[in-house]
Amino acid sequence: MKLQKLVKVIEEKYPVNLAYGWDNVGLLVGDLDIEIKKVLVSIEANDKLVEEAIEKDVDLIVTHHPFIFSKINRVTTSDYKGKLIHKLIKNDIAIYSTHTNFDIAFDGLNDYFMTLLGIEESAILDVTYSEQLYKLAVYVPKDHVENVRDTICDAGAGYIGNYSHCTFNIDGNGTFMPQEGTKPFIGAINGLERVEEIKVETVVPQKILNNVLGEMLKSHPYEEVAYDLYKIENKGKSFGLGRVANLNEKITLEELANLIKEKLKMKHIRVVGDLNTDITRVAVVTGSGSSYVKDAKNKGAQVLITGDLKYHEAQDALDIGMTIIDCGHFESEYIFKDIMKAFLVEKVDLEVIQSEVDLNPIKTI
Repeated sequence: MKLQKLVKVIEEKYPVNLAYGWDNVGLLVGDLDIEIKKVLVSIEANDKLVEEAIEKDVDLIVTHHPFIFSKINRVTTSDYKGKLIHKLIKNDIAIYSTHTNFDIAFDGLNDYFMTLLGIEESAILDVTYSEQLYKLAVYVPKDHVENVRDTICDAGAGYIGNYSHCTFNIDGNGTFMPQEGTKPFIGAINGLERVEEIKVETVVPQKILNNVLGEMLKSHPYEEVAYDLYKIENKGKSFGLGRVANLNEKITLEELANLIKEKLKMKHIRVVGDLNTDITRVAVVTGSGSSYVKDAKNKGAQVLITGDLKYHEAQDALDIGMTIIDCGHFESEYIFKDIMKAFLVEKVDLEVIQSEVDLNPIKTI
């Protein structure tokens, strides 16, 4: 499979436009035209991981943390990052990173973390992006309206919440006069034609707009298709960082912390608050999310599960009556390997393996 095709598969599920502006996601090293046969999945890439990729004859490394994050002024072997880039290029290995877009997208890190807790449905903690919607109205002769309408909806238009194929249809009469050089589907040159038509209205998310219009034009019988398109104030699907949800049953803070330790195979975990506190609603922000304590409380959660907690943030949480479970940044995100591998195995016919290199920079003894 060409890398370009694989990138398209990944970005359809985890769109790069969901990433924060300061982030650096997508293809960071490599050639979109190379052939991919073997993929290595890891939370990040360092010298040991690159050596592992070379040894295992890997064509592509997919990481969560961006391989190139800070500005690079030069690429030389005297620089650590430059040396790795040289090594990757010499061995025809590409690197693709999906970071905050993977945190924000549905079925990404935060949703998967919730499933580990036995939670199937959750809400967004902090909405960061809502799809722009367009209203599409197209005028179709009655005999062809079913085909055009179905084509538009099958291309992804017409979704309102969990309802698909949502349209509004209005009967009317259309008039037109074909001029010299035209090849009209109905009517004669220089003759005024009156046709019974139906105006089909529906909504289209911006990201699929061009595809929907293309499919509509192909299915429409007219040589020149009359349609209206305009932005609407209604917002489409929302995306955001973190998740919040009710637990299936009440649990103490200590019991919840021990459950997380078990699920993440941790020996130690940090907790802020009374261990006997009853927890019925939780908020999760994987990685570094301790700044979301107030957001979690405002959404009704009694605990925020995250990583990278600082001392004064812990004190602030206690002051407002919140508890925190700090899994650690690495520990809350290394499950990325499980999610990405499962996704790629389902979507593409490639060999996908998880890195065996221990990349956690922090050890607890």
